[in-house]
Amino acid sequence: MNAARINLYDLTREELRGRLVQWGFKPVHVRHLWRYLYLEFADSFEAMSKLPAKVRARLAVEAQVGVLPTALETDSSDGFTRKYLLTLADGEKIETVLMRFTGRVTACISSQVGCAMGCVFCATGQMGYARHLTPGEIVAQAVHVARELRTVNREPRTSGDVSRSRLRNIVLMGMGEPLHNYDAVMQALDILRDPNGLSLAGPRITLSTVGVVPGILRLAEEKRPLHLAVSLHAATQAERAALVPVAKKWPLDELMAACRHYCEKTQRRIFFEWTLIEGKNDSPDHARAVGRLLHGLPAQVNLIPLNPTAGYAGAPTRSEAAKQFQKILIDEFALPSTVRQRRGIDIAAGCGQLATAAD
Repeated sequence: MNAARINLYDLTREELRGRLVQWGFKPVHVRHLWRYLYLEFADSFEAMSKLPAKVRARLAVEAQVGVLPTALETDSSDGFTRKYLLTLADGEKIETVLMRFTGRVTACISSQVGCAMGCVFCATGQMGYARHLTPGEIVAQAVHVARELRTVNREPRTSGDVSRSRLRNIVLMGMGEPLHNYDAVMQALDILRDPNGLSLAGPRITLSTVGVVPGILRLAEEKRPLHLAVSLHAATQAERAALVPVAKKWPLDELMAACRHYCEKTQRRIFFEWTLIEGKNDSPDHARAVGRLLHGLPAQVNLIPLNPTAGYAGAPTRSEAAKQFQKILIDEFALPSTVRQRRGIDIAAGCGQLATAAD
């Protein structure tokens, strides 16, 4: 892509309308252009035949469709997960994951190249931080998955095929910390939620944060319609700081105060994510500490057995210990919890496994 030209994926529909008017065109053209971008997934202006030639000519000079080329595409042996290595305009790469579940398809979207948070068991944290993604680079990942699904939908159907849904769910759980790139992420979500485009509903969007307190407080004030997931992983400050270095900047008590404020302000529950690491944070005492910490909050705990990464030697909690942990939360604290389905582990597409190697 030419950096001097506008990436159309960076613009909301109203901003796009403003550009067309600024160039001397009638605002009615935005309807066709938006449809080409988000319903027909056009990857060039030549493919936008219903736009007048003079509009397409001006777009070719001033703008670009920020499609991200696929450097590598990998399917998991589980039959439900596909990972895309996508190339950005400056040569940096990111990973995006398509996950299929019965009745729905979810895209796991990245918000940064790398991550500055440094969580010790996370491959993205281990690779370090390169830069923020632009709104258009975030949007382009969802468009990529939606385009892939449309291609699949045109192929002959097979019995029991669950891949033929349109994209309805996204999770900002890929590479990067979404609240570290707040403005770009929220701009992208505004574009993805536009009812004339991909039309992703707020309740079908989940944003995961490691605990960036200012971002949580800002979300609370803005009352954005999405699900918030907070990566907790430990119930004491010392244990959390050992796993999540950013806890030194925003200690556990500050994080929990921000979470309580968020729940009170938005009247929404929070999903707390807990990576289960054998011998580190998976004992009955740890489960009870979680129950006490979250007492009084409208919360649900997502238990995630550790996925392997090259830079961390820990092991995932065994199945029986995970079940016992969950039972304590439910029986003793009436705290809802789920044990996350493991998907794409063999292709490093699971939680905490996304990373790109330097060339």
